[in-house]
Amino acid sequence: MKRVCRQISQEVCPWNKSFARELTEPTFAAREVLRGRDARTLARELLAMTQEEFGRAFKGSAMKRAKRRGLKRNAAVVLGNAGTTEDVAVLQKALDDSEPLVREHAAWALDSIRARGSAG
Repeated sequence: MKRVCRQISQEVCPWNKSFARELTEPTFAAREVLRGRDARTLARELLAMTQEEFGRAFKGSAMKRAKRRGLKRNAAVVLGNAGTTEDVAVLQKALDDSEPLVREHAAWALDSIRARGSAG
């Protein structure tokens, strides 16, 4: 419910309706690895990303402060909250991740998807 309320509040906010506009400054443009992807697709891609791919994709970016393990953990949380059975395979693979943080959140996400009985 909170997520829906926030989305609606952003759409109906008088400030956003009057002053919001597309960013034109290239410095603030989304990186190619992020651009045009929905949350589930991006989460699956982040979970599959190697350290080398992460380094290339986020070179010179503040995203590197979260480190790859932090982004992978967040990706697992996204799939746990919004994922379907289509996401089970990538989460099962994440159970073998070298980072305990990622493994723990992948397990939680799988349990969450199973508990909802989310069909693809």
